[in-house]
This record gives sequence, structure tokens and C-alpha cells, in this order.
Amino acid sequence: MTVEDGDRRDLLLTRIQARRESIAQFVADLRPRGNRLANLSIVASALGVVLTAGPALGGPGFADGVQAGLSLPRSSLVWQVLCLAALVVSVVSAVAANLVKRQDAVARISAAEACGAELEGLQTALEFDQVTLPVAVTLYQDAITKIPFVPELPQERTGRVDPARPSRALAAAIADGGVGHPSAGAP
Repeated sequence: MTVEDGDRRDLLLTRIQARRESIAQFVADLRPRGNRLANLSIVASALGVVLTAGPALGGPGFADGVQAGLSLPRSSLVWQVLCLAALVVSVVSAVAANLVKRQDAVARISAAEACGAELEGLQTALEFDQVTLPVAVTLYQDAITKIPFVPELPQERTGRVDPARPSRALAAAIADGGVGHPSAGAP
């Protein structure tokens, strides 16, 4: 291997590592967001059921009991408030569920993690000279075309992501002009 080939190999290894870091950042950011939306949809659906269960199971007696307990002038106020609240939580549930589907978070996370594993294998193969440079470049290009939705981290910010708090570390790096999060140990 010539010095020039060694430099190209090192450049490809650097790109692979940077891309793996951007994948890890993407997954660390997307997974909690998708989980929050899914949980919001579940909780809002359950609240909708709870809000309609009292009137559905208790009928007029339920409404009269709540009216008397809250000293309301009419039992129709109980029905109106419960129906309005059920409407609101149903809309929240529907919006959250559709946002989860629209983002397709599960499929994107799976594709990103699979690509990260491919890149890890390629990195290992390159480090132990198990693959030629032209083949490695082709494999790298094939892998990254599967994840066009994963943004690349800027070159000067790679290697500075705090794994414990990736979103805050990235925000700090951007705000500080490339200086990493203090707990990441970056200079």
C-alpha cells in the first residue's frame, strides 16, 4: 500500500466514523420524540375513554350526581364539559398518532441502526485490511444511500457528542461555534 493509498484509507475511515456519529445522533434525537408522540396518543385515547365512560355507564343519574356535587345549575353543563373535554383529547390523540405515522420514526430508526451496523463492519474490515479501498468506497456509498434522511454532522463537530445528553451536547456545540459540551471532555 502506498502512502497515498494509506491517506485515502484514513480519509475513508474518518468519513465512516463521522457518518456513524451522525447516525447515533439522529437515533438519539428521533427515538425519544417518537416515544413521546406515541405515549401522548395512548394517554389521550385513554382520557377520552374515561371522560365518556361516566355518562355512558351512569346515564342521567351520573350527570345529576355530578351536578349536585359541584353545585351546578343544570346537569347539561356536566354533559357539555365532558363532551368538550373528550373532543379535545380525541383530537390530540388523532394528531399525535398521525404525526408518529408521518415521521415513520420506527422505520427510520431501524434503517439508520442497520446502516450504522454496516458501517461498523466496513470500518472494522478496513482497519484490518480485509477489503480493498475501491470496494470499501462502493460499500460506503451503498450504505449511506439507504439513509438520505440522516443529516451529516459538520466536520468540526464530530467526535464531540456527549453520549449521555446528545441533543444538549449538539446544541452546545452549535451555540459555542464547535466547542463541545463540557461533560464530553472536549478541549
